[in-house]
Amino acid sequence: MSTSETGRDVIDVLTSDHRDVTALIGEIWTIKDPMIRRDLTDTAISELVRHAVAEEMYVYPAMKKYLPDGEKAVEHDVEEHKELEQTMKALEDLDVSSAEFETALRKLEEVLADHVQDEESEQFPELRRLIPADELTELAGKVETAKKLAPTRPHPGAPNNEVFHKLVGPGVGLVDRLRDKLTGRATK
Repeated sequence: MSTSETGRDVIDVLTSDHRDVTALIGEIWTIKDPMIRRDLTDTAISELVRHAVAEEMYVYPAMKKYLPDGEKAVEHDVEEHKELEQTMKALEDLDVSSAEFETALRKLEEVLADHVQDEESEQFPELRRLIPADELTELAGKVETAKKLAPTRPHPGAPNNEVFHKLVGPGVGLVDRLRDKLTGRATK
């Protein structure tokens, strides 16, 4: 069933993503088994990367178009995405039992919480108010499709913009998914 058939709009989809990733991070804190902890961490990273790419492709252009301070809001969000990417990249390479891992996980959790707060308390209500409902529903479908093709690993050196993600992102995503399959990396 497509998102538009369920009646969910892009705000519902993104909010659900926030809940899922926040819950995954919470679960990582409770798990001591290193293999399970690594799988949960890789899954959280994959979900967060896909979410961020989809936002940059479809939601940020809508923010720029509809929000009075859209350019500024997008600049701020992109900076947070860059910080999240750098932290996720560090988490990929750290021993899940190390103090450095816990420090990086705490940083990811804090930056994500700030990002979610900004979006859900300020930006999302404005988008719901200013964007026609049918367009919000259409954006939901585009975001869901983008998440299926998006990279699953952080690429902090890559541009955080719509054009890059639309032109290069599917290829990067294909390579990431192939690497995930070959290495047995958990992404769901």
